[in-house]
Amino acid sequence: MTVFHVFHPVGNEQGNMSQENPIELASLLCSRLCHDMLSPVGALSNGLELLADETDPEMRQRCIELLEQSARTSTAKLKFFRLAFGAAGGFGEMVPVEESKEVIEALVAEARRVELSWAIEGANLPKPAVKVMLNFAAIAIDALIRGGQLDIGAELRDGNTEIVVRATAERIAFDEVIGRALQGELHAGELSSRTAAAHMIALLAEQSGGGLQYKLTDNALVLGAVIPQPEGMIG
Repeated sequence: MTVFHVFHPVGNEQGNMSQENPIELASLLCSRLCHDMLSPVGALSNGLELLADETDPEMRQRCIELLEQSARTSTAKLKFFRLAFGAAGGFGEMVPVEESKEVIEALVAEARRVELSWAIEGANLPKPAVKVMLNFAAIAIDALIRGGQLDIGAELRDGNTEIVVRATAERIAFDEVIGRALQGELHAGELSSRTAAAHMIALLAEQSGGGLQYKLTDNALVLGAVIPQPEGMIG
Protein backbone atom coordinates (compact mmCIF):
# COMPACT_ATOMS: atom_id res chain seq x y z
CA MET A 1 0.00 0.00 0.00
CA THR A 2 1.33 3.42 -0.98
CA VAL A 3 0.73 6.56 1.05
CA PHE A 4 1.36 9.91 -0.63
CA HIS A 5 1.08 13.22 1.17
CA VAL A 6 1.77 16.70 -0.12
CA PHE A 7 2.06 19.83 2.00
CA HIS A 8 0.76 22.92 0.20
CA PRO A 9 2.28 26.14 1.54
CA VAL A 10 -0.90 28.22 1.35
CA GLY A 11 -2.42 27.25 4.68
CA ASN A 12 -3.91 23.95 5.90
CA GLU A 13 -6.96 22.70 7.73
CA GLN A 14 -5.57 23.64 11.12
CA GLY A 15 -4.52 27.05 9.77
CA ASN A 16 -2.24 27.65 12.75
CA MET A 17 1.17 26.36 11.71
CA SER A 18 2.71 29.83 11.58
CA GLN A 19 1.25 30.68 14.98
CA GLU A 20 3.36 28.20 16.94
CA ASN A 21 5.23 29.75 19.86
CA PRO A 22 8.77 30.40 18.55
CA ILE A 23 10.17 30.14 22.07
CA GLU A 24 8.65 26.68 22.49
CA LEU A 25 10.04 25.56 19.13
CA ALA A 26 13.51 26.90 19.97
CA SER A 27 13.37 25.16 23.36
CA LEU A 28 12.43 21.85 21.78
CA LEU A 29 15.23 22.11 19.21
CA CYS A 30 17.67 22.80 22.04
CA SER A 31 16.33 19.76 23.87
CA ARG A 32 16.92 17.67 20.75
CA LEU A 33 20.48 18.98 20.49
CA CYS A 34 21.22 18.27 24.16
CA HIS A 35 19.73 14.77 23.92
CA ASP A 36 21.83 13.87 20.87
CA MET A 37 25.01 15.35 22.34
CA LEU A 38 24.67 13.73 25.77
CA SER A 39 25.97 10.32 24.72
CA PRO A 40 29.18 11.33 22.89
CA VAL A 41 30.07 14.05 25.40
CA GLY A 42 29.39 11.66 28.28
CA ALA A 43 31.66 9.10 26.61
CA LEU A 44 34.41 11.73 26.43
CA SER A 45 34.08 12.40 30.15
CA ASN A 46 34.08 8.71 31.04
CA GLY A 47 37.03 8.03 28.76
CA LEU A 48 39.11 10.77 30.38
CA GLU A 49 38.37 9.35 33.83
CA LEU A 50 39.41 5.86 32.72
CA LEU A 51 42.55 7.19 31.07
CA ALA A 52 43.59 9.03 34.22
CA ASP A 53 43.45 5.81 36.29
CA GLU A 54 44.70 3.32 33.69
CA THR A 55 48.35 2.23 33.67
CA ASP A 56 48.30 -0.69 31.22
CA PRO A 57 49.66 0.56 27.84
CA GLU A 58 47.19 -1.46 25.76
CA MET A 59 44.21 -0.30 27.77
CA ARG A 60 45.41 3.31 27.61
CA GLN A 61 45.61 3.02 23.83
CA ARG A 62 42.09 1.63 23.76
CA CYS A 63 40.88 4.55 25.88
CA ILE A 64 42.52 6.99 23.48
CA GLU A 65 40.82 5.33 20.51
CA LEU A 66 37.44 5.60 22.22
CA LEU A 67 38.09 9.24 23.03
CA GLU A 68 38.95 9.94 19.40
CA GLN A 69 35.77 8.22 18.24
CA SER A 70 33.63 10.20 20.69
CA ALA A 71 35.34 13.43 19.65
CA ARG A 72 34.60 12.71 15.97
CA THR A 73 30.96 11.93 16.77
CA SER A 74 30.59 15.12 18.83
CA THR A 75 32.14 17.23 16.08
CA ALA A 76 29.92 15.68 13.41
CA LYS A 77 26.75 16.28 15.43
CA LEU A 78 27.69 19.89 16.18
CA LYS A 79 28.36 20.53 12.49
CA PHE A 80 24.97 19.01 11.68
CA PHE A 81 23.12 21.15 14.22
CA ARG A 82 24.94 24.27 13.06
CA LEU A 83 23.77 23.82 9.48
CA ALA A 84 20.43 22.07 10.07
CA PHE A 85 19.11 24.20 12.96
CA GLY A 86 21.35 27.24 13.32
CA ALA A 87 22.25 30.37 11.34
CA ALA A 88 25.42 28.76 9.91
CA GLY A 89 27.29 32.04 10.12
CA GLY A 90 30.35 32.44 7.94
CA PHE A 91 28.82 30.92 4.79
CA GLY A 92 26.81 33.87 3.50
CA GLU A 93 23.55 33.03 1.73
CA MET A 94 25.03 30.03 -0.08
CA VAL A 95 26.58 26.94 1.54
CA PRO A 96 29.17 24.79 -0.26
CA VAL A 97 27.74 21.40 -1.19
CA GLU A 98 30.85 19.74 0.21
CA GLU A 99 29.97 21.03 3.70
CA SER A 100 26.57 19.36 3.51
CA LYS A 101 28.05 16.15 2.13
CA GLU A 102 30.62 15.97 4.92
CA VAL A 103 27.93 16.32 7.58
CA ILE A 104 25.60 13.72 6.05
CA GLU A 105 28.45 11.27 5.42
CA ALA A 106 29.35 11.51 9.11
CA LEU A 107 25.75 10.71 10.10
CA VAL A 108 25.71 7.74 7.72
CA ALA A 109 29.02 6.46 9.11
CA GLU A 110 27.57 6.55 12.60
CA ALA A 111 24.37 4.79 11.52
CA ARG A 112 26.32 2.01 9.71
CA ARG A 113 24.94 -0.47 7.16
CA VAL A 114 23.66 2.49 5.11
CA GLU A 115 24.89 2.98 1.54
CA LEU A 116 24.91 6.59 0.35
CA SER A 117 24.75 8.03 -3.17
CA TRP A 118 24.63 11.63 -4.40
CA ALA A 119 23.09 13.49 -7.34
CA ILE A 120 23.65 17.19 -6.62
CA GLU A 121 24.17 19.78 -9.33
CA GLY A 122 26.30 22.84 -8.63
CA ALA A 123 28.88 23.67 -5.98
CA ASN A 124 26.62 25.65 -3.63
CA LEU A 125 23.06 25.58 -2.30
CA PRO A 126 21.01 28.29 -0.52
CA LYS A 127 20.94 28.04 3.28
CA PRO A 128 17.19 27.27 3.53
CA ALA A 129 17.57 24.41 1.05
CA VAL A 130 20.54 23.05 3.00
CA LYS A 131 18.48 23.05 6.21
CA VAL A 132 15.74 21.08 4.50
CA MET A 133 18.15 18.62 2.87
CA LEU A 134 20.02 17.92 6.11
CA ASN A 135 16.83 17.39 8.10
CA PHE A 136 15.43 15.17 5.34
CA ALA A 137 18.65 13.13 5.48
CA ALA A 138 18.38 12.73 9.26
CA ILE A 139 14.74 11.61 8.98
CA ALA A 140 15.63 9.13 6.24
CA ILE A 141 18.57 7.70 8.18
CA ASP A 142 16.32 7.19 11.21
CA ALA A 143 13.91 5.31 8.95
CA LEU A 144 16.66 2.84 7.93
CA ILE A 145 16.65 1.03 11.26
CA ARG A 146 18.26 -2.08 9.74
CA GLY A 147 20.36 -0.33 7.13
CA GLY A 148 19.62 0.23 3.47
CA GLN A 149 20.17 2.70 0.65
CA LEU A 150 20.11 6.48 1.00
CA ASP A 151 19.92 8.59 -2.17
CA ILE A 152 20.17 12.38 -2.05
CA GLY A 153 19.56 14.71 -4.98
CA ALA A 154 19.29 18.47 -5.35
CA GLU A 155 19.39 21.03 -8.14
CA LEU A 156 18.66 24.69 -8.78
CA ARG A 157 15.98 25.15 -11.45
CA ASP A 158 13.97 28.23 -12.47
CA GLY A 159 14.69 30.06 -9.22
CA ASN A 160 13.88 27.05 -7.02
CA THR A 161 15.95 24.45 -5.25
CA GLU A 162 14.43 21.00 -5.79
CA ILE A 163 15.41 18.35 -3.24
CA VAL A 164 14.73 14.62 -3.15
CA VAL A 165 15.91 12.26 -0.40
CA ARG A 166 15.02 8.57 -0.72
CA ALA A 167 15.51 5.76 1.80
CA THR A 168 15.00 2.19 0.57
CA ALA A 169 15.26 -1.03 2.54
CA GLU A 170 13.41 -4.23 3.36
CA ARG A 171 11.96 -2.41 6.36
CA ILE A 172 11.22 1.29 6.73
CA ALA A 173 10.36 2.80 10.12
CA PHE A 174 8.57 6.13 9.76
CA ASP A 175 6.33 7.73 12.38
CA GLU A 176 3.18 9.29 10.92
CA VAL A 177 3.48 12.07 13.50
CA ILE A 178 6.66 13.22 11.76
CA GLY A 179 4.71 13.06 8.51
CA ARG A 180 2.08 15.36 9.96
CA ALA A 181 4.84 17.68 11.13
CA LEU A 182 6.21 17.84 7.58
CA GLN A 183 2.70 18.74 6.38
CA GLY A 184 2.27 21.39 9.07
CA GLU A 185 -0.65 19.45 10.51
CA LEU A 186 0.47 18.57 14.02
CA HIS A 187 -2.33 18.25 16.54
CA ALA A 188 -2.18 20.03 19.88
CA GLY A 189 0.44 18.41 22.10
CA GLU A 190 2.25 16.63 19.24
CA LEU A 191 5.03 19.19 18.94
CA SER A 192 7.96 17.65 20.79
CA SER A 193 11.74 17.43 20.58
CA ARG A 194 11.20 14.50 18.21
CA THR A 195 8.93 16.37 15.80
CA ALA A 196 10.40 19.87 16.19
CA ALA A 197 12.91 19.56 13.34
CA ALA A 198 10.27 18.40 10.84
CA HIS A 199 7.95 21.16 12.00
CA MET A 200 10.75 23.73 11.64
CA ILE A 201 11.43 22.89 7.99
CA ALA A 202 7.69 22.89 7.28
CA LEU A 203 7.60 26.44 8.62
CA LEU A 204 10.66 27.32 6.56
CA ALA A 205 9.04 25.97 3.41
CA GLU A 206 5.77 27.79 4.11
CA GLN A 207 7.49 31.11 4.76
CA SER A 208 9.58 30.85 1.59
CA GLY A 209 6.55 30.04 -0.58
CA GLY A 210 7.73 26.49 -1.19
CA GLY A 211 6.45 23.10 -0.12
CA LEU A 212 7.34 19.68 1.25
CA GLN A 213 6.01 16.26 0.33
CA TYR A 214 6.60 12.65 1.24
CA LYS A 215 5.70 9.27 -0.16
CA LEU A 216 5.77 6.13 1.98
CA THR A 217 5.63 2.49 0.89
CA ASP A 218 6.55 -0.74 2.65
CA ASN A 219 10.18 -0.51 1.52
CA ALA A 220 10.76 3.14 0.61
CA LEU A 221 10.43 6.64 2.01
CA VAL A 222 10.75 9.52 -0.43
CA LEU A 223 11.03 13.08 0.87
CA GLY A 224 10.75 15.97 -1.56
CA ALA A 225 10.89 19.76 -1.38
CA VAL A 226 10.73 22.80 -3.62
CA ILE A 227 12.33 25.82 -1.93
CA PRO A 228 12.32 29.15 -3.82
CA GLN A 229 15.52 31.16 -3.72
CA PRO A 230 15.35 34.52 -1.93
CA GLU A 231 14.55 37.26 -4.43
CA GLY A 232 17.94 38.93 -4.10
CA MET A 233 19.68 35.69 -5.09
CA ILE A 234 17.81 35.06 -8.33
CA GLY A 235 19.89 36.20 -11.26
